[in-house]
Amino acid sequence: MTQTHDTDSSGPNPPSAGPDRVPAATPAVPPAVVRPVIPASAAKRANASVMGMILALLVTVAVVLPIILLNPHQNASAYRPGVDVPVVAGQAKDAAGFAPAAAVLPEGWSANYARWNSAGPTEVAFWEVGYVSAAQQFISLKQSANANPTWVAQATDNAPVTGDRRVGPQDWELRDKPGSNKSLILNYKGTTLVLSGSATLAEFDILAAAATASIDAQQASGSASAPAAGSAK
Repeated sequence: MTQTHDTDSSGPNPPSAGPDRVPAATPAVPPAVVRPVIPASAAKRANASVMGMILALLVTVAVVLPIILLNPHQNASAYRPGVDVPVVAGQAKDAAGFAPAAAVLPEGWSANYARWNSAGPTEVAFWEVGYVSAAQQFISLKQSANANPTWVAQATDNAPVTGDRRVGPQDWELRDKPGSNKSLILNYKGTTLVLSGSATLAEFDILAAAATASIDAQQASGSASAPAAGSAK
């Protein structure tokens, strides 16, 4: 009697893929980095351009630097335009009809303008000089033989009278108000003097004394020359 035996497979069968089976993930591959490659000739040209710019800059500096050193920068505070006040005053004397004040001031003071002003809306003609003190502060001097209250008010920026200030033998009227220039006013030997500016009162005193001394000197000189002129006839 013949017997038949079923033979099993030698190993377990691999599991069959099912719908729930997830395939293994594939490792991510990083993108390749692209590095630009500059040809040797282009790099050489770029280096040559940079060197050319540097050389041009050095040449410019070498040309300009000696010029700067040979022409030192002027100190703006030390530079002042030269105005010969006595000369201008002498030219204005005939038109003024009086001796225009030409103050002789200490070293460091200067005048940046001097002029005769014809009568304007206020109908007042006047002599005017702008002074700069040694401390770089400004004071204007105005002088007129026919001053009126309107002209004085305008010349002093409508500042109120705040008192008197003694300068030598003279009592000057002081006008001042916050945020404005101060002023000294004096009626002296037929004219009205108005000093206005940002300087200190001590600097005002210097100009006030010099202005009246100038008027005294000119009048004394005119008185002394009058007899001599008469005797020459």
